[in-house]
Amino acid sequence: MPRLAAVLLALLLAACGGGPQLSPLTEEAVLLAFGDSLTAGNGAGKDESYPAVLSRTLGRTVVNAGIPGEESAEGLARLPGVLDEVHPDLVLLCHGGNDLLRKRDPARLSANLRAMVELAQESGASVMLIGVPRPSLFLGTHPLYRELADELGLPIEDEALGDILADPALKSDAIHPNAAGYRLLAGAVHKTLVRAGAVAGD
Repeated sequence: MPRLAAVLLALLLAACGGGPQLSPLTEEAVLLAFGDSLTAGNGAGKDESYPAVLSRTLGRTVVNAGIPGEESAEGLARLPGVLDEVHPDLVLLCHGGNDLLRKRDPARLSANLRAMVELAQESGASVMLIGVPRPSLFLGTHPLYRELADELGLPIEDEALGDILADPALKSDAIHPNAAGYRLLAGAVHKTLVRAGAVAGD
């Protein structure tokens, strides 16, 4: 019943045009960017990763906890220790790219992401999802991210990475953005945070 209630709430909010909302972030709030190489910033300098750009945009601490090559099962095992260390107010969850590249079971990826969301929420943090494209000609975000966001009533940014990785001028290689691409990703995440009420717009 709680899962059904969450789905109904998400549908109600979407019908009202508001979408899932987040609690406003104070100026002292700490954000945790958790993921793999797309979070770590492979293909660009350390200060050019999307968490670094977002931190400067928001004027808040954004901890980059991206581990290149990590699959979601490994991320799930790692997350509790990171949460204990960082004590974030908000978790930006962008994980699963390596599962998709290595053709792991999408149902298992979805279960691992759901478990990560639950761990973050149990720690007192809010969660926002960032969708990852599946390897294909058109680089569309795998639908499991939107399905999970709708199920759990989470805000999601699920268009930017697909658009970025479809543009050779925004990529450092086949699967990673360059500095310009990460700037666009940070901008898209920022817009989603504004839309969800976490931070004020310009």
